Amino acid sequence: MKDETQTIQDDTQIPVTDEQVIDDAPSTDKIVDPIVVQESRSNDTGRRTSKRNFRSKAPRREKVKSDFDQKIISLRRVTRVMAGGRRFSFSVALAIGDHRGRVGVGMGKANDTSLAIQKAFNDAKRSLIKLRLDDTNSIPFETDAKSSSGIVNLRPNGGRGLVAGSAVRTVLDLAGIRNVTARVLSRTRNKVNIARATLVALEPFVIARGSSVAPERPVAHVGVDVSNDASIIK
Repeated sequence: MKDETQTIQDDTQIPVTDEQVIDDAPSTDKIVDPIVVQESRSNDTGRRTSKRNFRSKAPRREKVKSDFDQKIISLRRVTRVMAGGRRFSFSVALAIGDHRGRVGVGMGKANDTSLAIQKAFNDAKRSLIKLRLDDTNSIPFETDAKSSSGIVNLRPNGGRGLVAGSAVRTVLDLAGIRNVTARVLSRTRNKVNIARATLVALEPFVIARGSSVAPERPVAHVGVDVSNDASIIK
C-alpha cells in the first residue's frame, strides 16, 4: 500500500504558476556589497569633479591688444546680380593709427562684415606711413593734394587745434596731428577718395612706409639702465 500511494503521489501533476517557477529558478545575479557600490559611486563623482576643476583652472587665451586704433570710414553693401539670383557682400574702408605719427588706410571686401573689417585692417597695416611732425604735433608748412576726385588742403594754424571734418579729421586724428586746419576743396562726397587725398597731402612728411614702419619700443642695451633715458627710445 505504501508503494501504491507513493506512485499515485508521483503521477499526480500539481499546477505550478509562473511566479513559483521564477522564484524557484536559481538567480544569476551576483551578490553586491552595498559598501562597495557606495565607494565606486564616490570615485565616479570624484573623477567628474576633478575634470570640472581641471577645465576651470585651464588658462584662458588673452587677446593681444593691438598698437593701433581703428575707425571705419565707410561701410557699404554691394549687390551682384548673378544667373542664380543676387549675391550680397560688404565693402569696408578703414583707417588705423597709433596717435604718434603712424597712420594707414585700407579696404576689404567679404561676405561677412567682421571678415571684411579684418581684411581692411590687414590692408591698412601694409600701407602704414610714419610721419615727421614738429614739437607741437603739427605739420611744418602748407600742403595740398589730389587723389581721384578728392582734393584736400592742409595748413598749420598756430595752436588752434585740429579744425577738419569728414574723413580728413579721422586720418589726422589717428596720426596724432594737432593744430592743423584742413579743407576739402572738391565737391565729392566719397570718403575713401578724401582719405586717400589726405595721405597724399602728407607725403612730404613721410620718413618710413610699409613694413619698415616698426612699433615704437625702447631698445635695451647691456649694462645700461634705459628706464629713465629717453634719448635711446625711438
